[in-house]
Amino acid sequence: MTARIHFTASQAGAARQAHAELTARYGDTPLDQAQVVVALGGDGFMLQTLHAMQGRDMPVYGMNRGTVGFLMNSYAAQDLPERLAAAEEAVINPLRMRATCANGTCHEALAINEVSLLREGPQAAKLRIHVDGRMRMEELVCDGALVSTPAGSTAYNYSAHGPILPIGSEVLALTAIAPFRPRRWRGALLPKAAEVVIEVMNPERRPVMADADSRSFRHVTQVQIRSASDIRHRLMFDSGHGLDERLLREQFV
Repeated sequence: MTARIHFTASQAGAARQAHAELTARYGDTPLDQAQVVVALGGDGFMLQTLHAMQGRDMPVYGMNRGTVGFLMNSYAAQDLPERLAAAEEAVINPLRMRATCANGTCHEALAINEVSLLREGPQAAKLRIHVDGRMRMEELVCDGALVSTPAGSTAYNYSAHGPILPIGSEVLALTAIAPFRPRRWRGALLPKAAEVVIEVMNPERRPVMADADSRSFRHVTQVQIRSASDIRHRLMFDSGHGLDERLLREQFV
């Protein structure tokens, strides 16, 4: 039996063209009647689609019509129902961030890849790190720090020299961004259930922003981060090209 497919595409020209081609070939089931969503674009659009799909227990199959496509499958118009039937599924949990700003406001956001703290001005950030209520680092002088999920470990985390994490691992990566002191400290592996609290020291002189999958909040003074185990996202990948294989392959590029 052929799955009922709902197609969604980014605004890029290649994605819109693919959307027209695929819907003409396979039709386009309304979202509330579909069994699978096919997202056409790059990794950024995949993240948007997953956030938009929160609360719907429906798998998302991405096809690369963008710039970066780590979370996407290769594009081909033919044999899509067969590819979907044979696809592997990966389930990931996002991070839940709660950011407190200097004016006293609080903001919550979810991040599928990572939550990052970044200096806003020319001076380095000074951060204090607590894990599960215990202070683990009194002062980290750096450009920033991030907490990454396994799914996001090949993105900003990897470019900041953080470790690549297997999808099935019950850990998160805490990674420093351009650390100055301790100079050689790159970060730590944390249990998935850990709660991380990062305090900003001297926020008036050393302002810091927080970012959760491109949702940014300026002038933060404290950020709490933990895995949202009550929320799950289902990603589909072509057989033999699942996330575990992609993560392994990325380490030998």
